[in-house]
Amino acid sequence: MPSLHDIATWQPLLRLLHAAHADTLCAPGGHVSGQIGPGAWSVPLPYRPPQPGRASLVSDNQDEFDAVGLVVEALKEDGSSGVSFVVEAASTPGGVRLHLIESSSSTEPGIATAHPGALLLADGALPEPVRRLPDPVPDAVPAASADVELLRRTLRERLPDAVGATEEEIAAAEARLGVPLPPELRALYQVVRGRYEDWDDSRDPYDIIGCELFPLGEVYVADAASRHVLWRFGAMEAVETGPEDSVQQLVGSPGWIVFGDNGGGDRIAVDVTPGPDGHVGQVIIIGHEGNIGAGLVADSLTDMVVHGHFGGRPVPRVERPPLVAHVNHVSVPSVEAAAHPGLEVLSIGVWKEKPLSLAPVFGLPRLRTLCAYEGTLADPCEISRLTHLEYLSLPPAEWRVLLDAGAVPTGLLAAGIEARRQRDNPLQIIALANEILVLHGRSPITEITVLEGTAS
Repeated sequence: MPSLHDIATWQPLLRLLHAAHADTLCAPGGHVSGQIGPGAWSVPLPYRPPQPGRASLVSDNQDEFDAVGLVVEALKEDGSSGVSFVVEAASTPGGVRLHLIESSSSTEPGIATAHPGALLLADGALPEPVRRLPDPVPDAVPAASADVELLRRTLRERLPDAVGATEEEIAAAEARLGVPLPPELRALYQVVRGRYEDWDDSRDPYDIIGCELFPLGEVYVADAASRHVLWRFGAMEAVETGPEDSVQQLVGSPGWIVFGDNGGGDRIAVDVTPGPDGHVGQVIIIGHEGNIGAGLVADSLTDMVVHGHFGGRPVPRVERPPLVAHVNHVSVPSVEAAAHPGLEVLSIGVWKEKPLSLAPVFGLPRLRTLCAYEGTLADPCEISRLTHLEYLSLPPAEWRVLLDAGAVPTGLLAAGIEARRQRDNPLQIIALANEILVLHGRSPITEITVLEGTAS
């Protein structure tokens, strides 16, 4: 079959794109762009809704599925994880120029767009919340409800035919995890090892245990590395655990031992690194949609399995100056109002008044992230006065000012370019990204293949 870099692979998709965007591709500088991966794609083609009274079918948009399918097959053949593309008009009548942009080690992938994701400006650098380890809580102890023998006895009564894990299997799991199983979790697996073939169809393990139990061989430690967080998201978060919190609000912890699922993708874990108001061995839930934090399910595994407690405990609301401040026309009213010594993240969004000065946040010792919407900064060069920045995300025009003035902060670990999806040409954004990468001694984005084709 045609390869990824053969124009024949792309020709059906080019025809659809040209038909949908003929005016754009005929205008000077006009372009359309998208991204295709083996399992998903983002392509700017009009969606055809289903006929009234029935669900949407693949056949409703069959031409798109067929055209993208050729590219997907070529990606699989090539062993590629995905490709971004930009289509422009060529100099010949009816011609188009296709730019294929492949992944770069200097950037994170863009999300459903051909624009590059975060620029990685230092080897192995991670957002600050990802680097955070749990704080020690030396006074933490198991909850009064934790009762290993009651848990074991109850499970045997409810699951009389269950097959338990052997001591050798438990020892092997502990060696793989690098930590011992907490006593209650060990007792659970001594009664039921969790293999799918062991379950009796007449008994629902979810109802008996309170979650979808993982086989012992699939238990894992939910440390920060297990929760892949992109820079553009991780840099905008802050770890904040107060004395009233039972769970430390981390990205991950070496003390979060995942043993199940709630059936919707959220992980259930035993926590041996609790927050100041928590208990060693409490049960927590780690959401699959968030980048940080976890919630309390029960004070102990006994409390969850035996007594059916799943709602955690109420946490008193404590007002503190926010570590992450969103300055915009409906939230924090000014940079001055956001400024305090603990501020870590400043995000300036849509602003309807005159541009803002950053002077109120000069010298803040913990300010590590700045993200600003276009036109919101009175003087982008003030950014050079923010000496602790790790992540900076700006629109192209503001980056241009910094680059021309030699005012790009030197301590950045990563950077973002806030481009408009179909307004800003990804090729121009890549050129700007390369200036920033080279300035920090990083390899530029070079994996771009140009193909010529026709729109017919």
